[in-house]
Amino acid sequence: MATKEFKTESKKLLDMMIHSIYSQKEIFLREIISNASDAIDKIYYRALTDDKLNFDKDNYYIQITPNKDNRTLTVADTGIGMTEEELEENLGTIAQSGSLKFKTENDSKDDHDIIGQFGVGFYSSFMVADKVTVISKALGSNQAYKWESEGADGYTITPAEKDSVGTEIILTLKEDTDDEKYSEYLEEYRLRQIIKKYSDFIRYPIKMEVTESRPKKENEKEFEEIKEVQTINSMVPIWRKNKSELKQEDYDNFYMEKHYGYDKPLRHINIQADGMVRYHAILYIPESIPFDYYSKEYEKGLELYSNGVMIMEKCADLLPDYFSFVKGLVDSEDLSLNISREILQQDKQLKLIAKNINHKIKKELEKLLKEDRSQYETFYKAFGRQLKYGVYMDFGQHKEDLQDLLMFYSSKEKKMVTLNEYVSRMPEDQKYIYYAVGESNEKIDKLPQTELVADKGYEILYFTEDIDEFAVKMLIKYKEKEFKSVSSSDLGIEDEQDKKKDEAEEKANKNLFDKMKEVLSDKVKGVRASKRLKSYPVCFATEGEVSIEMEKVLNQMPNNENVKADKILEINTSHSVFKALKVAFDLNDQPKVERYTNLLYNQALLIEGLPIQDPVAFSNSICELMN
Repeated sequence: MATKEFKTESKKLLDMMIHSIYSQKEIFLREIISNASDAIDKIYYRALTDDKLNFDKDNYYIQITPNKDNRTLTVADTGIGMTEEELEENLGTIAQSGSLKFKTENDSKDDHDIIGQFGVGFYSSFMVADKVTVISKALGSNQAYKWESEGADGYTITPAEKDSVGTEIILTLKEDTDDEKYSEYLEEYRLRQIIKKYSDFIRYPIKMEVTESRPKKENEKEFEEIKEVQTINSMVPIWRKNKSELKQEDYDNFYMEKHYGYDKPLRHINIQADGMVRYHAILYIPESIPFDYYSKEYEKGLELYSNGVMIMEKCADLLPDYFSFVKGLVDSEDLSLNISREILQQDKQLKLIAKNINHKIKKELEKLLKEDRSQYETFYKAFGRQLKYGVYMDFGQHKEDLQDLLMFYSSKEKKMVTLNEYVSRMPEDQKYIYYAVGESNEKIDKLPQTELVADKGYEILYFTEDIDEFAVKMLIKYKEKEFKSVSSSDLGIEDEQDKKKDEAEEKANKNLFDKMKEVLSDKVKGVRASKRLKSYPVCFATEGEVSIEMEKVLNQMPNNENVKADKILEINTSHSVFKALKVAFDLNDQPKVERYTNLLYNQALLIEGLPIQDPVAFSNSICELMN
């Protein structure tokens, strides 16, 4: 019995395939099961054109048999089998695929699609096995044959005994090492786990003898272990069923079965696309945020299937980052797979699917916002921050898609509102969408900068998350209305009469303001009379693109420790504190002017939640005033 060498550059290719292509050794079982499913499919196709052949689906299955004593794992199918020539052609040439040839010759619009289009998958067996034996009897043949190999050195094909049509693949597993426990592939629980993970939706039963613990008939308090053959896989995936057959309970159960989350999903999306790219998808919008969502450990992505066989657990390319909270899966027969089902070509089909999924998620969120405001607010509380990141990232590339999904707390409505709702209520004379930034709604309520805008009767949006202001800076405007911070140096509210009054106020106090600027040096860009303050003595206004809140955020980041907003110290010239300051200045009491100026500056810092440089000096100044 002569050993035959593999065709092509098999030794190098086999070595590369075993050690490089597959990221997880457990993949071998998925590949063998997929090939077994293909073998049954081929009988089905044959039956379509051969009147003598009757295809009774109940007679076709895949059997998994572990044998711990012999260290063998057998995968048997009742499929079409292989002749001696087909064993030579399909298994003697690595990357030769009988399934691919069969699919080309039997192209059909029937829903039985051939899964294993690439011949490499079978050889993944050598990742876990020292020896692989294939015993096969072809449909219509009286003789069975055995193909056997111990790796890249070659293989043998000899006549064999087999009663029924089909194929048995027998893997003699490698011995365990410190790093690899090959014996796990003989354990019932592990085999069930792998089958459910990758092959749960293979259309034929995957059978295995399993051990069940049941109460004894004579004494129900005692249990006994019973072995029985069970079907491990579900066979019919939920996404292949008609939508009319499914209830909300079915979607919720599937969500739990797939361990997408411990919550109940707020919404599901069932997509059955049959256009340029054919695919099915079940997507879920979760109710609550995963505990690791903002950690490095969190991985976005949808499960990706090819004809019911999982090829990727997390396909990140199917979701944009701003929808990374979405859970679910995509199953397509049109995706281009390279070398094995594990390596996906970055082609236009995948991009088309991703684009369509993105559109569907957005539409579902808009629908949720419109139809169930309470549920949308629950969603937004968990994931609104991610939508804002989506507006900001990629230089605002996605802002048009996301702006109508944003919500902020309203000073007037005392609840969350959308930008569209805000703009729809704006008085005709209001030029800007006004916002205020702070740690909480309660603190923003007390900000002195809000006084003038509030007195005008204008609504103010409250920004309490560090991403908020960055996001609207990227938006620039909404429905032709620009965003304006209540701390902006120019609020766009003053009329001509107010401007003349302010100019007169500035001129009258110019020398005092110049002196205060000299005392504060480069801590502020300028000192001026405030147009916005009514009851408070002092506040900061800002100029330029960097606000005080943005300064705080940026200074917390590495290598950004010296970012400064251009601060203007605004003084309420009607306040009693300013009058005391002016008296000191007119009396040329320089120490008192400096002390009052620093006190007002530090007071403005405290209002903004910024640290005081010298708390001891600040405390001493207050004590001096009290004496």
